[in-house]
Amino acid sequence: MNITVIGTGYVGLVTGVSLSEIGHHVTCIDINAQKIEEMRKGISPIFEPGLEELMRKNIADGRLSFETSYEKGLDQAEIIFIAVGTPQKNDGHANLEHITDVAKRIARHVTRDTIVVTKSTVPVGTNDWIYELITKHLAEPVSISIASNPEFLREGSAIHDTFHGDRIVIGTADQDTARTLEELFLPLDIPIYQTDIRSAEMIKYASNAFLATKISFINEISNICEKVGADIESVAYGMGQDKRIGSQFLKAGIGYGGSCFPKDTNALVQIAGNVEHDFELLKSVIKVNNNQQAMLVDKALNRLGGVTGKTITLLGLSFKPNTDDMRDAPSIVIANRLAALDAHIKAFDPIAVSHAKHILPQAVEYKKTMAEAVKGSDAVMILTDWDEIKQFPLADYQDLMEQPLIFDGRNCYSLEEAAAAGVEYYSVGRKAVVPAGAMS
Repeated sequence: MNITVIGTGYVGLVTGVSLSEIGHHVTCIDINAQKIEEMRKGISPIFEPGLEELMRKNIADGRLSFETSYEKGLDQAEIIFIAVGTPQKNDGHANLEHITDVAKRIARHVTRDTIVVTKSTVPVGTNDWIYELITKHLAEPVSISIASNPEFLREGSAIHDTFHGDRIVIGTADQDTARTLEELFLPLDIPIYQTDIRSAEMIKYASNAFLATKISFINEISNICEKVGADIESVAYGMGQDKRIGSQFLKAGIGYGGSCFPKDTNALVQIAGNVEHDFELLKSVIKVNNNQQAMLVDKALNRLGGVTGKTITLLGLSFKPNTDDMRDAPSIVIANRLAALDAHIKAFDPIAVSHAKHILPQAVEYKKTMAEAVKGSDAVMILTDWDEIKQFPLADYQDLMEQPLIFDGRNCYSLEEAAAAGVEYYSVGRKAVVPAGAMS
């Protein structure tokens, strides 16, 4: 099939490249000309494992191309995917400005009967509104069908998730449209669930809200564990053995971030509010997460008595490993708070530094290696569990710091490892490891 994907962010680019990989002819549209030129060379604007290799392969095979022109990009399109951003407004609502612009551009440039599929995460009812907007502004007498196809991709493993997903959700009122989309996705060999459009829109929000709830729940349990002397990893393992609960998303830490959970939980609270429903549970989930992100700074202040003039190293800046995405990363809250307390901040991340420099306080000093970042610091805070960070020997902290003091927000090391290395080690939901004389 001839497919056009509008938007080349994490969702759009992965979707376009993956559809070309299973045999479709895909054109990706973006209004950023420089970005398009780079992608034509097989250079991805985002870090996503395996993405560039598939880009180059399918460009070479003639199934993947990139355009800034809607006229050229929509010329042969049988199916159009909308995959532009829906960022959060100050009041928590989703900003549909990009969706509006794209819908009007589709209306002006589409020249044949087409299925328009919304991949972007949008409030319930948006697809009906998109259909009205497109049909109202059509320049040609063509037929438009509309469908919702929410994405369930995890940044850092989006390629894997595309080809090994749990389900594909198709929301549409038209059975011919549903059959066409089922045929489109058939080579992926993933179960397809068809429902109405509004239910498909809600599935995305409900899924992310539930996963965010699991994260905030286990983080609250971890805070209790620290106070009663229990071990959160043992607790989470024991819980996860219950098939009704499951083991995923029960890893305690400093909270969730990224492009989906913060935005979608806030948006769902607003969606509920619009129909006069007070979503108290989800409000609490958001509050817990906000508090959790600042927890390491509280531990450092309690241990050090203050951080003014102290050198604090932040290890890992992206919101999770295997991505350069800084959106709502805990490192933002932590770095800003440390800067406000006049700490000297050093930082290391294997991928995200170029993005971090535009977001974190200007005073942050970036280092090219972990060893450089750790050397001479008064304390280290682990914020992202990159393999490079998890595999860094604890003995090296002894060599690089006068008195090794580690605040681990991702529980990268075992308590036994920390004790054997002789470092002072504070993690999440577990007992502190404090060598004799360390508090002096």
